[in-house]
Amino acid sequence: MNNSESYPPILRHLSHPRHHQPDGGDPIRESEPDPLPLIDLQLLSHDMNMQKVLEDACKHWGLFRLVNHGIPSTLLTQLQHQAKQLFSLSFESKQASCNAADPVTYFWGTPALTSSGTPLTTAPQNINWFEGFNMSLPHLSQFQPQLPQLHSFRDSVVEYGEHLSRIGRRLFEAMVKKLDLNIEASSSYVAESTGIMRIYRYPKCSNSDVGLGMEVHTDSSVLSILSQENEVSGLELLRDHHWLTVKPVSNTLIVNLGDMMQAISDDKYKSVTHRVKLNNEGERISLCYFVFPDEELEIKSSNYRPFTYKQFRTQVQQDIKTVGNKVGLPRFQHTPHSSHENLQK
Repeated sequence: MNNSESYPPILRHLSHPRHHQPDGGDPIRESEPDPLPLIDLQLLSHDMNMQKVLEDACKHWGLFRLVNHGIPSTLLTQLQHQAKQLFSLSFESKQASCNAADPVTYFWGTPALTSSGTPLTTAPQNINWFEGFNMSLPHLSQFQPQLPQLHSFRDSVVEYGEHLSRIGRRLFEAMVKKLDLNIEASSSYVAESTGIMRIYRYPKCSNSDVGLGMEVHTDSSVLSILSQENEVSGLELLRDHHWLTVKPVSNTLIVNLGDMMQAISDDKYKSVTHRVKLNNEGERISLCYFVFPDEELEIKSSNYRPFTYKQFRTQVQQDIKTVGNKVGLPRFQHTPHSSHENLQK
């Protein structure tokens, strides 16, 4: 089977340029050595200097590289290999492998999914050039897929998810210590029951005018934890009005803060703006873990009216349907901006 035939039909023709909206940043800035803040998870609990590095990363970057995370390198390599095998199957077999009632769904062209993992309708001109699997971690072990490749991958993701749940809790607890917040049950803010894993494949593409692998956005999560082991770059963050490439480094994780963390911190911490560009050297596979607060947990801060994550998600989905894009936190500010102002940002 031709490799292009494993992609959804709409992603098989990357030779036709399309216009895409301005991204708010200047051309990419390459940097050597790696400029990202580096957090050592093993040192974080007792090293005050490392705690300061984390605080600065949360305030000024909204993203950092994590080392000594405790995940076996063999598991990270295995996940990449299994994901590649899974994505190489025919589009039709992947599409038939799961449905909306399953804890695993297959999607493409849009990162905007409902709570059940099904895609929101996206206009053709807003296509994001990727395909993916969405996996609800709390229910994943009960999923019995028919595809052998999906079955073996499920087992690895269950093991991986246990590691990420541990990492997410440790990072969140370290972050809120510096905020002087009255948070009694941190587990409610990074609720294990909300954990989602998304596995993405972005096609190789030599034509930069085609569009973006994933549009410019912020995550709605508390934390997002990314593994990109296949050495193909594409992720970029917006920093000081420039796009900065987040280079893949083996056996490290990329952690970025989402909208919920920014709200919880009362805007002291930053939900990072990022995107994915297509790569002309090869296709890119990444695995990203998202964790959220309990749906009914009320988030209170001086800059936003009280809201739950469930309310936030409902508003985001409504905005995508009505105005065509996520507005996000400005919808919940005490002095809200108009929709027109938000769209101009």
